[in-house]
Amino acid sequence: MRVIRIHVPGPLSAGSDITLPAQAGEHLTRVLRLEAGAPFVLFDGRGGEYAAQLGTRQGKSVRAQVLGHQPIERESPLDVTLVQGIARGERMDLIVQKATELGVSRIVPVFAERSVVRIDLKQRDRKHEHWQAITISACEQCGRNRLPLVAAPAALDAALKTLPANATRLLLAADGPESVAALAARAGEAPLALLIGPEGGLADAEKQLALARGFVACRLGPRILRTETAGLAALAALQAIAGDFGT
Repeated sequence: MRVIRIHVPGPLSAGSDITLPAQAGEHLTRVLRLEAGAPFVLFDGRGGEYAAQLGTRQGKSVRAQVLGHQPIERESPLDVTLVQGIARGERMDLIVQKATELGVSRIVPVFAERSVVRIDLKQRDRKHEHWQAITISACEQCGRNRLPLVAAPAALDAALKTLPANATRLLLAADGPESVAALAARAGEAPLALLIGPEGGLADAEKQLALARGFVACRLGPRILRTETAGLAALAALQAIAGDFGT
């Protein structure tokens, strides 16, 4: 049976009565056509989830009763930051959505020399909000109760300075001297940072910058992958090698 999950900004507390966000209320009552008393699940991104019951609708407002808290977590044991060269339109949306499903901890969108997309300051804020909304929707679908952090788009140099100092840093490159598997096996419990170029790849100067910042170039098989494939394939490999795909 499908479990309907809804994120609310919260904070939630057991026994409370809340008004659902407008879009969530519309989805439950207009799209799914649930009636008062129907069960579903709420989470606020702070950990765990709450059993809930749909309340009454008054105009555009939909109420819900928050029931007991369940300390359920579906987070990966890997702390992975995806540093992703911004891809165009739906490709970037796909990357954000699927990276969330694959358990990424943080997504850091970066402007690169060969990025096809050019975003001004006004668009930057709008894109940031849009990508955050995609992570929420993906968490509702995949069962995660904690939202991955989506950083504001930044230049590559600035973005690399925000990474944890102790992170194992992987630069995906077709000609990398080591494999993702070999590096993942040596990573231990340290955080991981995975750098993926945009559609045109990283420029030579950007690769040198990453290497100077402690990244190790590594390959993922013999084929050249598109930007929307590379990071997701690497995340899946990391979860299979050292994460929770075997549980």
